[in-house]
Amino acid sequence: MATTVDNQLSEKASHSSGSHPTNNNAGYLRGGGANNGYDVRNPMAHIHAGDDARLPAFGGEFQPGLYRSVEARKFANPAPLGLSAFALTTFVLSCVNLRVRGVTAPNIAVPLALGYGGLVQLLAGMWEMAVGNTFGATALSSYGGFWIAYGIMLTPNWNIVGEGGPYHPKNPAPSFDPRMANSALGFFLTGWFIFTTILLLLTLRSTVMFFLLFFTLDLAFLMLACGDYATNNGALNAAETLTKAGGGFGMLAAFLAWYNAFAGIADSSNSFFLIPVFHFPWSEKGREARIARTATRDLQE
Repeated sequence: MATTVDNQLSEKASHSSGSHPTNNNAGYLRGGGANNGYDVRNPMAHIHAGDDARLPAFGGEFQPGLYRSVEARKFANPAPLGLSAFALTTFVLSCVNLRVRGVTAPNIAVPLALGYGGLVQLLAGMWEMAVGNTFGATALSSYGGFWIAYGIMLTPNWNIVGEGGPYHPKNPAPSFDPRMANSALGFFLTGWFIFTTILLLLTLRSTVMFFLLFFTLDLAFLMLACGDYATNNGALNAAETLTKAGGGFGMLAAFLAWYNAFAGIADSSNSFFLIPVFHFPWSEKGREARIARTATRDLQE
């Protein structure tokens, strides 16, 4: 059964690259040589040696663990769409947090937060659920909800943190704290820092680029939350530094999201090059690579 699946997948891979199946290509796909089951034309492709075809952990599929092959999947890979929606919205807001060209008002991020980072990323998360990717569905849907909530918070008609709103009443009480809204925003961002930390722990056995995406995003949430708390405490210089640090980590997270999105889209049929994702040495693919190197050394000796 495994041989039949391997043969079918080898033929599909050969046809998709514009060539006819040959013994050499089949050998590369089924584990021939030092590649240990990875197609040299597409390092993202992997044929598991067991009874069913599996793919390794990969940010381009928004999947931190091994899962079933996508050969029989009726949906396209929704991960690059969700990653791109997240990346662009994060990039724009990070520019504001970094005070690029003197822009300090974050309202330009509202249409992106509601439309692209919010709605489109939420849809990508739902499609991840349809293809059976629990991690991708949870992460993309949640961050889509984050951007929708952030967009609502900055929408003037809702006036959640604006003048005359609940945190800035027209007739404040004598004990009113004018910076109370910053602590409330800190609570909001702290919750997302905790959630992102959970997801970060689930990428420790995947790839370096996938891990770094969540690591930099986690630090961005932490820095921005601390910046709001510092503002509430009156430490305005520290708050500005922390906000800029959050913007810097957010910018890194945006480009890492685009990096993983490109890795998930690019293959030998549409790109002249493929970008590395750097599997951790303790990951499934890392262990297989070590076994392959050891077997190659033994053969040479």
